[in-house]
Amino acid sequence: MNIRLSLTVNDESRELLVPVHKTLLEVLREDLDLIGTKHGCELGECGTCTVLVDGAPVLSCIALPADLQDSDITTVEGMADGSRLHPLQQAFAELGAAQCGYCTPGILLTAKALLADDPTPTRQRIREALAGNLCRCTGYTKILDAVELAALRMGQRPVRAMT
Repeated sequence: MNIRLSLTVNDESRELLVPVHKTLLEVLREDLDLIGTKHGCELGECGTCTVLVDGAPVLSCIALPADLQDSDITTVEGMADGSRLHPLQQAFAELGAAQCGYCTPGILLTAKALLADDPTPTRQRIREALAGNLCRCTGYTKILDAVELAALRMGQRPVRAMT
């Protein structure tokens, strides 16, 4: 059985006809060719597949598009402004916060939601916000530093000075 979906993905209105059982992750990757969102655990436990739905982080591997009718979805492809990287993307690149990069899209979007909600987060608040995003390559220090640097560049004064 198929369902007709109306979604806004990365500021573009999309009309789709997809099987009702497909997850948002599958629709993004298979039907919209937005492959920046990654398959991870497929159980909603690793954060790799995180996207923003109406500005809030959502695990796309367990979200059903039928429940998201008329929602505004942002994937990592929607973070940059043309060729201009989002401050989070720029900070991650500069500080080497992404190693293999597999978990990075989910972390970037989770951090984007955090900074929209709390423009001057403490390091502890950043840790808490990113707790659901697992990374096998880093010790998280550079990731935390990059979020702080992005907050600073976005016109905010971080609570903790950069090290």
